Amino acid sequence: MKKNFLTMLLALALCSSTFAQWKPAGDKIKTSWGEQLDPKNVLPEYPRPIMERSDWKNLNGLWKYAITKKGAPAPAAYQGDILVPFAVESSLSGVGKMINEKEELWYQRTFDVPSNWRGKQVLLHFGAVDWKAEVWVNDVKVGEHTGGFTPFYFDITSVLNKGNNDLVVKVWDPSDRGEQPRGKQIANPHGIWYTPVTGIWQ
Repeated sequence: MKKNFLTMLLALALCSSTFAQWKPAGDKIKTSWGEQLDPKNVLPEYPRPIMERSDWKNLNGLWKYAITKKGAPAPAAYQGDILVPFAVESSLSGVGKMINEKEELWYQRTFDVPSNWRGKQVLLHFGAVDWKAEVWVNDVKVGEHTGGFTPFYFDITSVLNKGNNDLVVKVWDPSDRGEQPRGKQIANPHGIWYTPVTGIWQ
């Protein structure tokens, strides 16, 4: 029997009062597109138009975030909201904070699975996470990935609940203090060098 594959992409169903609290952090590199951004409907288009699936769920939007020391356990409480898929250093994330190689960035949100997906295989897709990502669904580690520019996915079918599901992502990005490919990102941006791009950015 052929399995039906479903895609879950980096959406959100939060109350309107939560969205009212989001605003860009600072005023660097403002554009007309950023000013028109709707946190309730962030990049809603299917990211792979030549491979579009009929059943999919977009997980872009507001997530909870926390910054902890590297190696620390998962945070008991989160520090605020971050707008995915914008890097934590960016204005549009609503956070605008720099992360160093001694820290890790945590994301958390909940999602539900449509009832018509029952009995089907469900995949959780990320377009890009800079740099090392570890992912848990309902307290079960479903996988990890290193590489800031490549897409990856995990089969999360076996760990899903019928109702709400908890999704946690931990990210570590040493930027120019590591040996990974990083382009022109450095911890002290100046001249032709860019601000790091840490976390979920696609």
